[in-house]
Amino acid sequence: MTLYRSTPVTAVPTNKTLADRIEDVLPQTQCTKCGYDGCRPYAEAIAAGAADINQCPPGGAEGIVRLSAVTGRKVIPLNPVNGLERPRAVAYIDEALCIGCTLCIQACPVDAIVGAAKLMHTVVPDLCTGCDLCVHPCPVDCIVMYPVTEATGWTAWSQADADAARARHDFRTLRLKREKEENDARLAAKANAKMAAVEALDPATDADAAEKERKRAIIAAAMERARIKKEEAARAAADAKPADGNPPE
Repeated sequence: MTLYRSTPVTAVPTNKTLADRIEDVLPQTQCTKCGYDGCRPYAEAIAAGAADINQCPPGGAEGIVRLSAVTGRKVIPLNPVNGLERPRAVAYIDEALCIGCTLCIQACPVDAIVGAAKLMHTVVPDLCTGCDLCVHPCPVDCIVMYPVTEATGWTAWSQADADAARARHDFRTLRLKREKEENDARLAAKANAKMAAVEALDPATDADAAEKERKRAIIAAAMERARIKKEEAARAAADAKPADGNPPE
């Protein structure tokens, strides 16, 4: 019979939702093997009653015990559909084959890969969570996963590792959001400047007037598409955010 380390009992802040408390005991590898786009969405799904507590291969059997302690649900075996509990692995890039496409950098949820376009990339082993999300996008198959432990699940992964990975993932999410907002703002300013330049034109002929209107219509259509896309993204974000992270009554 395998024995698992008991989860330390600590005081839970009253302002933490059930989803918050569930997220706190997930390994934060952000591997998506649970079927959700990261640990937080999985935590919210469990809290809402939409997911079971046995869908996290990196957490393994002990992870299920931890989730059981938080949710009060019965301990059940890991669902093999989501994967198997395995030794911890880290990604390795064959630098001789790397073409510098940056697809692996874009896929890494914790910014564990460094490099630049058309330059060799490398993985920082101490930052890699072993999610293997960088493997599939690589167009030249130069990334492999190497086991670095014999232990599996939480025996191969510490709470400090999870906390650090979570912090990097959250920072990356905020950085990407900021970069998108800044890029959208640059594009909007550019479009506004182009529209102002077109509006300032004083056509001398009917043909010039028609050309002015054509340019104005193109810019206006692009601005409208950007507005609609922004509103749709805002609605999607609002719809995805749970009211309180607790399951329905």
